[in-house]
Amino acid sequence: QVHLVESGGGSVQAGGSLRLSCVVSGYDNCMGWFRQAPGKEREGVGSIETSTSTTYLVDSVKGRFTISRDNARNTMYLQMNNLIPEDTAMYYCASRGFIAGVSCRPRRSDFGWWGQGTQVTVSS
Repeated sequence: QVHLVESGGGSVQAGGSLRLSCVVSGYDNCMGWFRQAPGKEREGVGSIETSTSTTYLVDSVKGRFTISRDNARNTMYLQMNNLIPEDTAMYYCASRGFIAGVSCRPRRSDFGWWGQGTQVTVSS
């Protein structure tokens, strides 16, 4: 059983920054960040492979967001800079074990364990 807890959400003005944290307990091979805006489907934001710290970010957040991980603290981070109103959403972290032949990407269907979410609101 894997347990994930997000924190760090809040309300900021456009151009501001937030850092989200996700503490994970249990084994994981790949972790991801996802977000879901009201009335929209949950979408991937980025991912990080546990063993190599290789990261992936979707185009809409490249250059603004950074994913990192502190293995000693079993914590994944999402540093969000230059936030825009379109970033407003509930943000979720997720993790999964090793899947042969499948790269670590923020594909929702790959992930089996999810946190409860943390709200990010960006005002213009």
